[in-house]
Amino acid sequence: MDTSREPQSTVREQKDASSETRSCNPLHGLFVRAGFGLIYAGLFIACLLMGTLTTALFVAAMSWLCCFEFYRMMRLDGKVPNELLGLAAAVLFPLSALVHPLWLTALIFLLVLSLGLWYVYSPRTRIADVAVTAFGPIYTGFMMSAIVLLREAIPGFPGALLTVGVCASLWVSDSFAYLVGSRIGKHKMAPKISPNKSWEGFFGGLVGSAIIWCILWATGLYDLDLVLAIGISLAVAILGVFGDLIESRIKRGVGVKDSGNLIPGHGGMLDRSDSLIFGCITAYLLLMIGGVL
Repeated sequence: MDTSREPQSTVREQKDASSETRSCNPLHGLFVRAGFGLIYAGLFIACLLMGTLTTALFVAAMSWLCCFEFYRMMRLDGKVPNELLGLAAAVLFPLSALVHPLWLTALIFLLVLSLGLWYVYSPRTRIADVAVTAFGPIYTGFMMSAIVLLREAIPGFPGALLTVGVCASLWVSDSFAYLVGSRIGKHKMAPKISPNKSWEGFFGGLVGSAIIWCILWATGLYDLDLVLAIGISLAVAILGVFGDLIESRIKRGVGVKDSGNLIPGHGGMLDRSDSLIFGCITAYLLLMIGGVL
């Protein structure tokens, strides 16, 4: 009996050892992260190029997933959000931006009113539950609705290219920050919140963002001078880092490493979108103020 089982256990141990080796192999992890990151970016860019409707639908799906992951973390912290109201608002924010920016204000009013009535007529509901319910869709859907506003501000391919460029500036900024920080990063930026972030990586990220915005300026498609392009690139990159730190603080507060496991190598959708949440709305506001949109 024992001799017949020994080969099977040996094979099983070899499989476990090989799988453990793959999981510990940094190159394997890098390829997984890069592969799924390209798939995500490809889908995102395709929706942006196809038009405003596909952009709004994709952003609405992103918002729902981000808000869902946020509520999951809040439940771990003992909060009881009203997911029906919150998730509905997270989806409706990007879709309402497709109609008219005024609808964003109307939706905030309806969300606050609905949550107020929920609080009044639900004696067991705490104000903390109301607060996290409101914060979820505003943090995700409302903020990311700026992607839809960007896409429809300029018709046709120039609008698609500008929106792709804004998102790409944040993705490239993250990549440059990782590459520079992993090689020469010595001075920690926020060791208690995000131990891997360094000031060297931060400045590397600024360079990455500036490169993309200089490309947008060089196309000549927009009323965008070089000084304004570089200024916006720095602001977008800095706010993108803040967005990353804010989400890291949320995760550390509830004791989780990732907001979810939707995208292998990246974690959840909120992990993948944290810099976009603050970076894209910063770009939209500055482009509006600068007269580009």
